[in-house]
Amino acid sequence: MTTKPQQPNGRDGVLSSLNGAIQAVNLAKEDSKIAQAKTAFDSVSVLLAIIRVGFLLVLIDQPLANAAYRTRRSTKRIALASD
Repeated sequence: MTTKPQQPNGRDGVLSSLNGAIQAVNLAKEDSKIAQAKTAFDSVSVLLAIIRVGFLLVLIDQPLANAAYRTRRSTKRIALASD
């Protein structure tokens, strides 16, 4: 019976997929002999890196956004209770 390797789910899966894609594009860029292809691979690699950094920033900001939402919500409840 063949077993499939476990792929991480959620944010770990996204990050590992992005890292794998960046590595694959970098390998293709190194092996390419055509200057235009190297430029295209380089652009794709930079774009994937930007997406990865943006994804990490979203993960970092998520707890802050949730805290701000809870604070706004509790402030509204206090204002309604005092009326």
